[in-house]
Amino acid sequence: MSEFFSGSREKTQIQDDKINYTPTRVYNPYQNMEDPSKLQPFRVLYELPTSPEFLFEEEALKRRRSMSENLTYGTGWAYLTGALGGGIYGTVSALKAVETGESLKLVINRVLNSGGSGGRKFGNRLGVMGLMFSVLESSLYNLRGEDDALNYVAAGLATGAIFKAAAGPRSAAVAGGLGAVLGGAAVVGKKVVKRYAPI
Repeated sequence: MSEFFSGSREKTQIQDDKINYTPTRVYNPYQNMEDPSKLQPFRVLYELPTSPEFLFEEEALKRRRSMSENLTYGTGWAYLTGALGGGIYGTVSALKAVETGESLKLVINRVLNSGGSGGRKFGNRLGVMGLMFSVLESSLYNLRGEDDALNYVAAGLATGAIFKAAAGPRSAAVAGGLGAVLGGAAVVGKKVVKRYAPI
């Protein structure tokens, strides 16, 4: 019992000390709001940079994605682009094939089946091409040590030629030429985006 009373006595002493403490001023959060010159630090505070902030210096010195990041990025955007384009193409072709007198349920079923089939087919094809392009472009960068247009054009040429190699040499040559043109277009597009739409 004596411990309990001594503890309560100490608590009372602490509470009495808190009651005796008087602050020097009352905090007002709106104190400097009426003077615009004192708000200037807040304007600077909220003007954030658009470039990313890095925790380590090594990360800031990197100017391109690593091979695994490039592989994931290239395959992902190629698959999604192909799936979206193929889905739209399949949906439009199914809507064109609608005959008068068909029930709405049959039309919806045809549109969904055709859109899904087209999306899978084109998505898989473009995903494989994106995978090959990313591997070849990153390999050329690692071999040459330079990130220039030649890597993109050569990777596009090789991707097209390898992808259509089973169809014969003529198809492989045409696909390789088309891949080289698309690789060059990717270089130009990258420069335009960096110049006019900095991220």
